[in-house]
Amino acid sequence: MKYKIKMKSKIKIISYLIAFILLSSHALTKAQQVKYTRYVNTFIGTAPLNDPKILGYELPKGWRSWAGLTFPGSSLPNAMVQLSPMTAYGSGAGYQYEDSVILGFTHTNKGHWNLCNIPILPMSNPGSKFGSKFSHQRESSAPGFYQVYLDDYNVKVSLTSTLRAGYHKYEYKNNSNRQILFDLGKANSRVSTWNIEQVGDSALKGFQGGENIYFYAELNTKINKLNKTEEGKRTGFAIVHLANGGTAPVELKIGLSFVSAENAKQNLEKEIGNKTFDVIRAEATQKWENILSSIQVEGGTGKQKQMFYSCLYRSFLWPALRSDVNGEFRDVKKNIVKADFNYYTEPSLWDTYRNKDVLLGLISPQVTLDVIKSMKDVGDKTGFIPTFFHGDHGASSIAGAYLRGIDKFDIKGTYQLLLRNANVEGGSRPFITEYIQKGYISDPDIEHPEVETKAKAGVSKTLEYSYDDYSVAQIAKKLGDTANYRILMARSKNYKNVFDPSTRFMRGRLENGDWIKNFNPEQPYYEYMYREANAWQVSFFAPHDMPGLISLYGGPKKFEAKLDSLFTLPWNPNYIARNVETMIGQYCQGNQPDHEAPFAYTFIGKPEKSQKVIDYILNNLYGIGEEGLELSGMDDAGEMSSWYVFSSLGLYPFSATDPKYIVTAPLFDEVKWKTSNGKLLTITKPGKGRGITSIKVNGKKVKGYFVSHDLFKQGGKIAIITK
Repeated sequence: MKYKIKMKSKIKIISYLIAFILLSSHALTKAQQVKYTRYVNTFIGTAPLNDPKILGYELPKGWRSWAGLTFPGSSLPNAMVQLSPMTAYGSGAGYQYEDSVILGFTHTNKGHWNLCNIPILPMSNPGSKFGSKFSHQRESSAPGFYQVYLDDYNVKVSLTSTLRAGYHKYEYKNNSNRQILFDLGKANSRVSTWNIEQVGDSALKGFQGGENIYFYAELNTKINKLNKTEEGKRTGFAIVHLANGGTAPVELKIGLSFVSAENAKQNLEKEIGNKTFDVIRAEATQKWENILSSIQVEGGTGKQKQMFYSCLYRSFLWPALRSDVNGEFRDVKKNIVKADFNYYTEPSLWDTYRNKDVLLGLISPQVTLDVIKSMKDVGDKTGFIPTFFHGDHGASSIAGAYLRGIDKFDIKGTYQLLLRNANVEGGSRPFITEYIQKGYISDPDIEHPEVETKAKAGVSKTLEYSYDDYSVAQIAKKLGDTANYRILMARSKNYKNVFDPSTRFMRGRLENGDWIKNFNPEQPYYEYMYREANAWQVSFFAPHDMPGLISLYGGPKKFEAKLDSLFTLPWNPNYIARNVETMIGQYCQGNQPDHEAPFAYTFIGKPEKSQKVIDYILNNLYGIGEEGLELSGMDDAGEMSSWYVFSSLGLYPFSATDPKYIVTAPLFDEVKWKTSNGKLLTITKPGKGRGITSIKVNGKKVKGYFVSHDLFKQGGKIAIITK
């Protein structure tokens, strides 16, 4: 009898222990889920940069600097849906931190004055104007989540999302006269037409033209009526009146598609279905944890950790998914097609080729592979690999990925398209015929050029095409195409043709070869000689041939003197270009064309000078302002953020095409980088100083300041010894 009692007691104790272990395990799992997302502040980059000491000039009246332009809402990595508050149509990302009224919640975003589609706003007893005041005290966010209280409507709004669907939860204080605005005449892109219709008791479907997005939305309560005003017009809108009587939170689940409303419904059913808001939010958190935990840092300050993980987060919001769960998408010709890969928008290549596309490939190689296949799909149907804004940097992004081992695509077919880009007029390289014939692209001599003067941006194009030629040449070399390799490598030296030895600047040339006479190296231009830059800012760009560039300047000492002047010659506050801002001397951190320049001292054996500039940028030009929410320039779909990520880790892809990284002193004592193939790369900085004395890879001292991409394939240890 005593034995039976003891056994029962033991069983009971064991049961309690198991229950305790399970509960502890659950709590631990929950804690682990927010280990890295807790560092992310999605509001960074939403506040305006106004300080003239940082900008380089006083903002003209009525201007908001083009700094940050990020959005604080919910998104998954590289998703179709970005569900975020809208405070100002026509603004960079729709949300401006200084605003006090929310106009709606939109479902697409990039931070580039476009998208911000399908605005939806819960309302209660609205007035003649739509929108509600809100305060930051009753607003919060995290990766995959956003919440705010709408003061005028007394509605608490919570948002989360999946890849292709958004999940809204509205808690109305007043349970009568509950309404939902579909403000379909508005978006940051021009709306050409729109429609909406009720489906059954509690569902809606519709279309917004311009970006051409379909949607299907389900509510957990009945619709009393749907009122439409000026349907299809930009001044029009629709209001959904909900049935009275419900006291539970109103939930609106909405699927998006660029193909059809039927696909939008299927996307919604597959990705959300009957799952609760909390489950979808938890899944979103976990997806971001998986991305962010790829790089684990120790040491550094709290702000540095916040900036690092916030920047890492923003590096994975673009490019955006465009194919549906059934594999269908609309191709570049607007036809509905199906493929065995996920179709994405092209990256913001003029900016992101420098670093972000590399980072994407290191952490999400499958996305990079699908992006390349998507670009080839465009190329197959147009004859050219797509570009973005300026240059032909699909060449660098594709070559860089291929040389790093992302090669499960039709490389030969892609290479042939890149060759067409490099040789055929009318495609991705404007003025390519002149470039091939003369070795440069000319500009006219304009007597009084202004910032907004329109021309060929011939110097910038010549420099960038030279680098693009080098990029395509590296694919040619690997494929054994010796003839094209030699031709393209010879063309990769064309940057020298716009170097004026008398001024030691990259300078515009006329069609006859003469130098442009009205030359002011400090004046920034939008596209006259230079693209969003001045002569100082482009004159150090030859990432594929730094020894050749240094020799143009007359050797290391003269190159060093010129580079010193870049960072010390004061900016003229009368030279105001909205997209050229945040100056260190003539260097512009707020825009991309000179982002390689801080690293250039390393090529003349003066890495300590590079480190001084890099440290200043990392510590003073990110997370600035009273609330730490300002950035020194436009994030540009993650390029500004990726610059911080790489530079703070001590590895930077100086020439993104080449599978190697320039080494600088990391901000953190230890970095553990879990590579995409399951290996571990550890970076340590045992000293507290910022001057590098030696670099060791797997215990062996390295000559120079570069490490190979092979470390990401095989794993290993980098020790950066500083004093």
